[in-house]
Amino acid sequence: MGGTPTFRDHFSASAATYSRYRPRYPDALFGFLSSLCAEREVAWDCGCGNGQAAVGLAPWFRTVRASDPSAKQIAMATPCANVAYTCTRAEESGLADASCDLIAAAQAAHWFAIEAFYEEARRVSKPAAIIALIGYRPMRVDAALDAVIDHFHATVVGPYWPPERAHVDAAYRSLPFPFDDVTAPTFAMSTAWDLDHVLGYLGTWSAVSRYRKARGADPIDLVVGALRQAWGDPAVPRPISWPIHLRVGRVFGK
Repeated sequence: MGGTPTFRDHFSASAATYSRYRPRYPDALFGFLSSLCAEREVAWDCGCGNGQAAVGLAPWFRTVRASDPSAKQIAMATPCANVAYTCTRAEESGLADASCDLIAAAQAAHWFAIEAFYEEARRVSKPAAIIALIGYRPMRVDAALDAVIDHFHATVVGPYWPPERAHVDAAYRSLPFPFDDVTAPTFAMSTAWDLDHVLGYLGTWSAVSRYRKARGADPIDLVVGALRQAWGDPAVPRPISWPIHLRVGRVFGK
């Protein structure tokens, strides 16, 4: 059984910018996950941040329970009539036994005490409920901009990523997943942003926050020139995508 570590809060300080600058998940993703559920009564979005996935799940389920251990993230969460937000850990949700049709963790599972979370997921899931670990790859624009972003990600702030981030880079294949796997189609987040929005998004990265705290400087200053050169007119929105990776399973054996 995995223990529950002290909560390491990488995002409360940037909760407002996180809410403004993070991309949104596609409706088709939540349509697919809901289609796997025998019932669509309750979905639990654990590690919900400020509610990007919770609001995406809301049209597909009667009720969405959304939890995050950061009170500041919950305070910035997007209101939605059938989404109930609580400030709780994924490992100790407070949800009723056998109450959930879907358990989803969007860009969050790498922060959990994973075995304790899985024990909690089994407790709250209905028979044959669905569990989904959702993550996404670095943003893609074009070859020139991708090269600048990848250099920033790997080299400029690379040493400042929390070690748990390696699970995202491994598409969560480095995490145990003791459930019956379900094959999932390919999804991507997509939007169009101007350069200022991209710079705001980069500022939400945990590695950027850790760099700023450790060095008293902003690492974005080191790449903004290269980004401007590769972008062109900074006021013109450019199409951006983030390939999504999924681990989806069915929680049998209750």
